[in-house]
Amino acid sequence: MNILFVCSRNQWRSPTAEAIYKNRNGLNVKSAGTSSSAKIKLSAKTILWADLIFVMEKKHKQRMVENFPNETTDKQIIILDIPDEYQFMDAELIEEIETKVDLILTQ
Repeated sequence: MNILFVCSRNQWRSPTAEAIYKNRNGLNVKSAGTSSSAKIKLSAKTILWADLIFVMEKKHKQRMVENFPNETTDKQIIILDIPDEYQFMDAELIEEIETKVDLILTQ
């Protein structure tokens, strides 16, 4: 399964999620950001690659749908509701990501 994690600048939240899940069996993982200043910018190609997309906040889903309406039409996009108040690999951030994402992945 191809999983995409999205935040604003692809600096802390989505790269943390990518690091957590990149070595899990059966998962291919990428991360990207919606901002023009993102380290890895969200693209149509990346959206089309993904089987499942996790966004950190509602605004990320809104930006994706606005900027990539055709690519997001049939995509499952899950909002994790994780605010931008953590550093990369922060222990609380890891716990919050794992709790919310594992709940979806085990369904």
